[in-house]
Amino acid sequence: MKHASLLCCAALALAACREDSTAALPAPVTMTEEAVGHFCQMEMLEHPGPKAQVFLDGLPYPLFFSQVRDAIAYDRMPEQSHMIAAIYVSDMGWSGASWANPGADNWILAGAAYYVVGSDMVGGMETPELVPFATHEGAQAFITRHGGEALRLNGITDDMVLAPVEFESDIGIEDDGDFEERLRALSRGQEG
Repeated sequence: MKHASLLCCAALALAACREDSTAALPAPVTMTEEAVGHFCQMEMLEHPGPKAQVFLDGLPYPLFFSQVRDAIAYDRMPEQSHMIAAIYVSDMGWSGASWANPGADNWILAGAAYYVVGSDMVGGMETPELVPFATHEGAQAFITRHGGEALRLNGITDDMVLAPVEFESDIGIEDDGDFEERLRALSRGQEG
């Protein structure tokens, strides 16, 4: 009987800890004119498409990202100095959301979103985007118009967010031999 009481108390304590950790998530903040992208340091409102904010343990304000893809990449990079407390993404299924104006307060937890991957839409930094929706139906409606497939966060592979993006201007570039030769020519010009 004594062991059963101890197990019951331990289970209750564990449940209380889980509730505390959920309650301890920082709340998303409104995206204002002062918000700048973590990587680009450009004003967030100047870029179309969905956005993200990442809260780091011990820091009071989030890092904003001009593209959802960049925030997910940030989460998966091994170089982080702080643990991530929460990631929020724009709900592009929100009634007021548009590509030009994704909304300032329609944030959902990244782990709860359905992401459209491989659509014909590019994000705020002109690269492929992960387009988040709060519902599977919202993601499917977007897919009907723009293509792609709906995935949950755990279905998004590292290659989808960490691989280099090839631009049309890159097509046909064989190697850096020409660049290296031009650099050598510049160096020779400075020597003489």
